[in-house]
Amino acid sequence: MERNLAARAAMTVAALSASGLQKAFGSLAVARNIEFALPQAARYALVGPNGAGKTTLINLLTGMIRPDGGKIFLGGEEITALRPEQRVKRGLVRTFQINTLFPHLSALEAVTLAVCERRGQSGDWRRRLTGHRDAIDEAYDLLNSLMLGEHCYRLTRELAYGQQRLLEIALALATRPRVLLLDEPAAGVPQDESAQLFSAIAGLAQDISVLFIEHDMNLVFRFASRIIVMVGGGILVEGTPAEIAANARVREVYLGKRSHG
Repeated sequence: MERNLAARAAMTVAALSASGLQKAFGSLAVARNIEFALPQAARYALVGPNGAGKTTLINLLTGMIRPDGGKIFLGGEEITALRPEQRVKRGLVRTFQINTLFPHLSALEAVTLAVCERRGQSGDWRRRLTGHRDAIDEAYDLLNSLMLGEHCYRLTRELAYGQQRLLEIALALATRPRVLLLDEPAAGVPQDESAQLFSAIAGLAQDISVLFIEHDMNLVFRFASRIIVMVGGGILVEGTPAEIAANARVREVYLGKRSHG
């Protein structure tokens, strides 16, 4: 009985949350009293017109920029004052709109390096590769789970762009995140590859909570369990895909005549 109550209590603690988050650059407010909670195991989308503050919010959550007010929590721990690398070590990891890969390494070498970095073994990983067999195995399993196993020996610069975005996710997963923030993971990816990329995201382990920015509303409506709509640095509304599609205000300020499939 007590164990069940403890489990339920743990599930009610948001994986990532913000309270009263504010940020301004001079007279320009880019985050206006933001309140949100990302539940454990969630797949949430963050959408809005250009300049709405989506990437700024991700930067605030990950510590790339400091808020002027408000608090950020990872699980039950306040992380508002922590540096970005401290947040990563606690399980809050992001990807970027632009790939930040290792062009002269193979996909397997790149992910193995990330695994060794997490373990504090990155200093000598390449000189003594045979001593890191378990790290190599972990890296290959990550690549295989993202449909990159057969491409593991190719140099990262030789991978198709959609595969490079998947590799970036593999590098993030190598840190063993509790929360994964994806800033436009399908940006620049050909349309026929983007659905495959999001299928891989949807198939991530359920102990990883995901918040992703995406402009392709067909992908958003297909893969997000809930959608947060930002406008002018604030949250306009949050709801299920059906609720967002039916919201007149959202259609006026963002969706317009877009098809959501």
